[in-house]
Amino acid sequence: MSTSKKFQVTFDCADPERVARFWCEVLGYVVPSPPEGFDTWDDYHRSLPAEERGAWFACTDPSGEGPRLFFQRVPEGKVAKNRVHLDVRVGTGLVGAERLAVLEAECARLVALGAVHDRTLYADEENESCIAMQDIEGHEFCID
Repeated sequence: MSTSKKFQVTFDCADPERVARFWCEVLGYVVPSPPEGFDTWDDYHRSLPAEERGAWFACTDPSGEGPRLFFQRVPEGKVAKNRVHLDVRVGTGLVGAERLAVLEAECARLVALGAVHDRTLYADEENESCIAMQDIEGHEFCID
């Protein structure tokens, strides 16, 4: 029996390209080349029927190691807490004040990109610090 190792993370959103480009900046991901026969993504989108233009967008890890992120337009807005969220690992291996400083610097960078800082969860006897945030359309994620 084989197991799947590759996976894609899909986000429902209102503006797929805008959210995808935000996550490219957060993670250092890239927008893949447009489909064969098109010089740009704009050229590709113009070739689609009006109702399909901008309906989805994707970004990928340039190293090929991380999952592909796929963003699809949905008509309804976000109304409840995510059941799954991403943890962006920026403080791995760091502890205490050093870890918190790295997390706070990354939080400031992401807020400048349009993210929202929800709350900082400070280290206790069991867990190191992490910061809960929201992306530009309200998807929850953590930096830890």
